[in-house]
Amino acid sequence: MSTKEYEHAIAEFRDVLAAVTPDQVDAPTPCASFNVAQLIDHTIGTQRVVVEALRGESLGGPDVEAGSGDRAAAYHRAAADAVAELHRDGALGKTVTLPFGAFSGEKLMHLATLDTFQHAWDLAAATGQDTDLDARLANRLMDVAVAHMAHAPRGDEPAPYGPEQTASQGAPAADRLAAFLGRVV
Repeated sequence: MSTKEYEHAIAEFRDVLAAVTPDQVDAPTPCASFNVAQLIDHTIGTQRVVVEALRGESLGGPDVEAGSGDRAAAYHRAAADAVAELHRDGALGKTVTLPFGAFSGEKLMHLATLDTFQHAWDLAAATGQDTDLDARLANRLMDVAVAHMAHAPRGDEPAPYGPEQTASQGAPAADRLAAFLGRVV
């Protein structure tokens, strides 16, 4: 099993993050619980959870505070650490325990890929960037999302996913994925 899709989602988020300006960090996002800074910190935390779970460490949780320092550098370090951990022998077959269940390292990677890609879309939407992210990856992640949503709670925040929304006919694949996960597109 390859980490290629995960690395691609990491790159999508990195590219969107690179265009965020300091005056946008307090802006709201499609995730009502997060402003831009908190969304970035949450995504850094997601990468850290991958490392902690695979190492069998106590999970710090996906919500961290990178502070006003260099969030891009913190994201890059956390993502590189997560990919390195996934490349360790046996990592993808390892069973990890998260607050919402036990999964293989491979499933953890798929969930982290979905989370990272979706938050790239959220960050793009919040900062006025193009949300038409990689269509091939968005379509692949729709399969992951459909399988995951069979067991994930939907509802008003703080539920991780809102009720499914409708995307317009012909909407880009990333917008359709966002709508499926409860974002208003």
